[in-house]
Amino acid sequence: MNRNDQQFIAQKIRTQYMEQQPSDLDELRRLDAEVKRPAHIFAYVFGSISAVIMGAGMSLVMTDIGATLGLANVMLPGIAIGIVGMAMAIANYPVYKGILVSRKAKYADQILALSERIMNR
Repeated sequence: MNRNDQQFIAQKIRTQYMEQQPSDLDELRRLDAEVKRPAHIFAYVFGSISAVIMGAGMSLVMTDIGATLGLANVMLPGIAIGIVGMAMAIANYPVYKGILVSRKAKYADQILALSERIMNR
């Protein structure tokens, strides 16, 4: 390895340990994540819960879990539970979009001003 390669690698490692001032682009990325993160978390958690509920209804209908629980007729409660889970899964996207739109409206002025400042440099 020649001297230039060694200096390049040393400089690259050195920059990882130097304190850097947050730039406007870092701030813009942080604001963008702050807008999207709550909507994403809601969508993942609510979607997972709705899938579990829908799966519980399907399992109740398709397996002998109902007999183990002491239910004589499992078809109607299983279908009802499955429909509830399906309705939750269908409602997930509109609620996600609603959260995202409201967060975008809340942070739009800050993001637009910061992006304008970055683009006009």
